[in-house]
Amino acid sequence: MTTTLAFVCVQNAGRSQMSTAFAERERDRRNLEYDILTGGTRPAESVHEEVIDAMREIGIDLSDRTPRAITDEELAHSTVVATMGCSTLTLPDGVESHDWALDDPDGKSPEAVAAIRDEIERRVVALFDSLE
Repeated sequence: MTTTLAFVCVQNAGRSQMSTAFAERERDRRNLEYDILTGGTRPAESVHEEVIDAMREIGIDLSDRTPRAITDEELAHSTVVATMGCSTLTLPDGVESHDWALDDPDGKSPEAVAAIRDEIERRVVALFDSLE
């Protein structure tokens, strides 16, 4: 069975987009065959500019990403679902879930967004460590 990681928040415009980018990087660094999904329960029109800027600072480009809805079917077929502290999701038995309770970066200062970004990076790396 393929390992599928899903990163979910309401707008899919900040925390879950950063999580997804770090997960993609970590998957590639570790040469793993994981599927990585991202989505929101009420997707925004675009990724927050402050998030794009914070990720650009560390060499990750999110400017071409678009928030999208996550489906119940995608969640049901996920191995692990990480929510960002804003979830009311009900997941089926057998899906491991983590609620990371992260601050929303929308409208925050560059320093605050960078701190959220760095915490997300730590959590994604720890998640990959726990799965290996």
